[in-house]
Amino acid sequence: MGRPPRYRIADTAQQIVGGFLLAGPFVVTEEVWNLAATMTLVHGIAAVALVAAIGYGALYAADDDRDPDSEAEVAGVPIRFVSLMGVAFGSVTVLALLVAAPDHFLAELPADQHLPVMARAISVGAIFSVVGAATADSVF
Repeated sequence: MGRPPRYRIADTAQQIVGGFLLAGPFVVTEEVWNLAATMTLVHGIAAVALVAAIGYGALYAADDDRDPDSEAEVAGVPIRFVSLMGVAFGSVTVLALLVAAPDHFLAELPADQHLPVMARAISVGAIFSVVGAATADSVF
C-alpha cells in the first residue's frame, strides 16, 4: 500500500513524532553542549547545511515516489522540505528549552555566549532529529 506523494498536514505530524524521538537524547547530553561551545560559526553553518542535505536526500533521493518539482512550494522550496527543516530544528529547540538544558549546560559561560552556543547545539541535535523526522514522514 503506497502513500500519496502529495504533502498533507498529517505528514508534518509524522515528522514531529520522529523528530522529537531522536532529538531527546542529544538535547540532554553534556558532550553535545561542550562540543557546541568549541564550534565556530563556520562549524555551525556546516551543521545546518548537513541537516538540509540529509533532509533533502531522505525526502527526495531515497524515495522515488516523491518529486520535489510536483509538490506545493513556498518561495520555490517544497513545503514538505520546509516542514522537515522546521521540525528538525524546532524539536531540538523546544526540548532544550523545556528541560532547561541551556541553563544547566551553559551556566559557566558568559551570558553573551549562551545564544550562539545554544544555536550550535541545536544544529548538532538537528542532524539526528532530521533523520527521525524524515524517516517517520517516509514510513507512515
